[in-house]
Amino acid sequence: MSSKSKEEWRQETLEPTLKRFPERGEHFETSSGLAIDGLYTPEDLGGFGYARDLGYPGEYPFTRGIQPTMYRSRLWTMRQYAGFASAEESNRRYRYLLEQGQTGLSVAFDLPTQIGYDSDHPMAQGEVGRVGVPIDTLEDMEALFAGIPLDKVSTSMTINATAPMILAMYIAAAQRQGINPAKLEGTTQNDILKEYIARGTYIFPPHPSMRLTIDILQYCSEHLPRWNTMSIGGYHIREAGATAAQEIGFALANGIAYVQAAIDAGLDVDGFAGRLSWIFQTHNNLFEELAKLRAARRLWAKIMRERFGAKEPRSWMFRTHVQTSGSTLTFQQPLNNIVRATVQSLAAILAGVQSLATCSWDEATALPSEESVQLSLRTQQIIAYESGVCDSVDPLGGSYLVQSLTNSLEEEARGYIERIDDLGGAVAAIEQGFQQREIQESSYRYQRDIESGRRTVVGVNKFVSPYPKISGLVRLDPVVAQKQKERLAQVKQSRDNAKVGSALRRLEEVARGTENTMPVLLECVEAYATVEEMSDVLRGVFGEQKEFISF
Repeated sequence: MSSKSKEEWRQETLEPTLKRFPERGEHFETSSGLAIDGLYTPEDLGGFGYARDLGYPGEYPFTRGIQPTMYRSRLWTMRQYAGFASAEESNRRYRYLLEQGQTGLSVAFDLPTQIGYDSDHPMAQGEVGRVGVPIDTLEDMEALFAGIPLDKVSTSMTINATAPMILAMYIAAAQRQGINPAKLEGTTQNDILKEYIARGTYIFPPHPSMRLTIDILQYCSEHLPRWNTMSIGGYHIREAGATAAQEIGFALANGIAYVQAAIDAGLDVDGFAGRLSWIFQTHNNLFEELAKLRAARRLWAKIMRERFGAKEPRSWMFRTHVQTSGSTLTFQQPLNNIVRATVQSLAAILAGVQSLATCSWDEATALPSEESVQLSLRTQQIIAYESGVCDSVDPLGGSYLVQSLTNSLEEEARGYIERIDDLGGAVAAIEQGFQQREIQESSYRYQRDIESGRRTVVGVNKFVSPYPKISGLVRLDPVVAQKQKERLAQVKQSRDNAKVGSALRRLEEVARGTENTMPVLLECVEAYATVEEMSDVLRGVFGEQKEFISF
């Protein structure tokens, strides 16, 4: 006879079995510490309402996905994050990936470019081309995309503090290809708030940085209608050690700040909200990660409709790119990372993401090789074409476990947003160190659990065994930086420096006023002003943000 309730099942069926076969541990929990029960039933969903809490794909609140057909019509955009050494070398990698079936580009910039220094600045010593491609002037941007028609590919650019300059260069490079900027598709990350929280590649204080962010949003709304004006990041927050709920809560709180700032600047919410996008991470716990993305999608839809009064369904949609987790990759037994990246990719796909990049197995040691990047792309392609998980729209939509985790994560994330609201919003909370402290504490707990053995990392604190040394690692030739400095010197010598000076003076004038900075930045890059020259003008007007440690 079947049990009538979960409690009856527990007493009549489960407990006698446990006396003979005890469970293998006292604690079952997600990567973030959420307790996991042994069984989930409708009783765990409380006052669950199908239409209110789950609904149909393509309909509010989009728990099951923003498109009614999802991958039955079109697969996600497959990207691999790439950029290193020089514009020419990165261009070769992009061409290689496109030949292997990649369907979108994802550009990594080196650290000097990200924080507004040219390759010949003393601060750039040892960093030119190391973690991304160096972009000093428009000439570098043209070389980066030489032979790649920018009206035929979607380009995602991971750039924040210098995002206005880099976007201006991309627009100018497209125009030199004879392409109308209105046809460009892609994304500038342009999410400066998470830099103060988790990543650190900021230049200016938060308030003038927010102005530059909104300038991009406003300019693209008028001139680049197919461009995603920002990719609001939970990824870097999670990489810094946040829990899944903190990733949702802190990222969405930043999103709220951007939307409010745009509205305060006079923009209509339905005029720009449909071009907002997101970048989130997937960690190792399959069900928590896919539930996290469902919770974020549902919560953002409610925020946009209820808090901001957006009327267009497109404005409610949480469109997200996912990069699998770099922080979970291990130097020890590095081939294990192939399995980790596969699980994380599967979580993103089952959650219904729009774009995905899969980390490569050798990234814990060096920049990924061509072979490892190809394998990462093949991981996505095998899931897409061989696994069958793309044949049904939201195949896990009926899971009691997934729905219960979705509810729990949404509730906890909403609590973080409310606490941030009470502190005066995301910018004020950052200035008070709230998000930073929360992440520090979560990161400490996670690392402590690994070191104590409470949490298993295969090959690190359990199942440890020898592993062969990796051969063929990608190493940067020091001559790359020298060649980049020589090219920069040549550009400075051959350009019209009077025209550069005039454009930079105009930039200072605009920065001291209230005009949108994007048109004058476009003038600067077309005159071959450098990233550092433009950044220095803005440093002189806005000042620089100094790092502070929050305890």
